[in-house]
Amino acid sequence: MSIEREFVGLTSPTAGRAGAGGHPCQGVYHRPSGASPTTAFIATHYNVDFSEHYLAAYMAERGYGFLGWNTRFRGNEAYFLADQALVDIGVGVRWLREVAGVERVVLLGNSGGGSLMALYQSQAVSPSMTAPPGLKVAEAVRDLLPGDLYVSVASHPGRPEVLTAWMDPSVTDEHDPIGTDADLDMYDDRHGPPYKVDFIARYRAAQIERNRRISAWCHSELGRLASYGLTDRLFVVRRTWADLRFVDGAIDPSNRTVPLCYAGDPQRANSSVFGIGAVNTLRTWLSMWSLDDSP
Repeated sequence: MSIEREFVGLTSPTAGRAGAGGHPCQGVYHRPSGASPTTAFIATHYNVDFSEHYLAAYMAERGYGFLGWNTRFRGNEAYFLADQALVDIGVGVRWLREVAGVERVVLLGNSGGGSLMALYQSQAVSPSMTAPPGLKVAEAVRDLLPGDLYVSVASHPGRPEVLTAWMDPSVTDEHDPIGTDADLDMYDDRHGPPYKVDFIARYRAAQIERNRRISAWCHSELGRLASYGLTDRLFVVRRTWADLRFVDGAIDPSNRTVPLCYAGDPQRANSSVFGIGAVNTLRTWLSMWSLDDSP
């Protein structure tokens, strides 16, 4: 079956043209040639380009529409704000219903998009979210069209949870890439692998503490900046390739290869400048990565 692919570029209720003049909301609609599907999927991620999602052609060949959709934060997650992302997702859902003529919209939550699309549906059905300090939730969040179905594919519980599970709790100073507490260093051979139950418990508790320590600093720093008339700032989060499961296959056992993470060798990746959540504004951290603040 041949497939038609249509580029869709739209403005958002809270953003006009973006960057050098492009639309803040962009994607590609896949459908069987000459057909107008009555059921269509929409897939979106926090920052990954989903316009050519790996399931798009597969679903279109089976008679469905598939909108691989991007918000204004595609490739720009350092400035992510949850309410603005939901507004942009809503633009895609509304296009499917009002322009593409779709009767049934399926929210596809894939990978990190799992929690994002679940958040979208929850706010479309019963708006409840709050904004980071100093901001108001966009009014357009109160006007989201809900999906009819939600499907989760290879998704994790949420960005705060996955980042915390990967965080290196041995970091002693967020401003120092080297400082390490040897008692919490998973790459210190004295601890494993395999890792003992008591070390795992201490390690996981310290990971949660690190997330909350950063969150507390963000709140404090927003207050400090406000006293100088500033609204936000960028900061770096280092060493986020330190999930014990990357090197110990007995934890959450499966047939995966260890040591390995999707950035390659975990220890080398952990000391590199690449990682999830590496750069944030204070409000982006609170909106997307904070265990206590993120919606």
